[in-house]
Amino acid sequence: MYFLIADDHPIFRSGLNSFLKNTFPTAEITECDNGLDAEKEILSNSPDFALLDIDMPQKSGLDICKELIRKTATKLIILTMYNDGEMLKKALNNGADAYLVKDNTTDELGECIETLSEGVSYIAKSMRKSPKVQQQLKNYNNLIEKLNGLTETELKTLKLVAQKYSSKEIADLLFVSSKSVENYRSRICKKIDLDTSTKKLVVWAIEHEHIIKDIG
Repeated sequence: MYFLIADDHPIFRSGLNSFLKNTFPTAEITECDNGLDAEKEILSNSPDFALLDIDMPQKSGLDICKELIRKTATKLIILTMYNDGEMLKKALNNGADAYLVKDNTTDELGECIETLSEGVSYIAKSMRKSPKVQQQLKNYNNLIEKLNGLTETELKTLKLVAQKYSSKEIADLLFVSSKSVENYRSRICKKIDLDTSTKKLVVWAIEHEHIIKDIG
């Protein structure tokens, strides 16, 4: 098992390194003190898990997550002092696989690693108990349910919309008419409770691409 720790506080890195060595004795561990080096390490050596602070020199943990969507199999874990729903939402939207609050890191990290290894995302327990976060998660689950209600062709169309393909380009890729694509887009909008405006669907699809790509 290979871990990357990215944090600009040497004392925190040292403590986390010791915890990981005690918990996973055979693990390999690399440390970075800035986001740019962390991103390079992930792209070059694909650690199993990358533990990323949000506030780091050169690149934040959130920027790394956003940049690496679809580019790595590394599980991206945000480790932060931000114990609020808005930051959690940003992390999930940027593609983080897990969100941990630093105050409780050693209590939850082992469980987090195990959960991620099973292919399930992980959110800090303190966040899960927050009514505000619960509402956000409910909204997320509702969105997944709506996306699962799309037909295979509609989902393919939505994924291409998220990649900024035009209706004509989508039609060519799916071997259908442009009119058919417009019909697909209209049905998608209705199923996700979005105004049927083409522009609004494009903006929505790009914003939620990190979720859409994992459906189907």
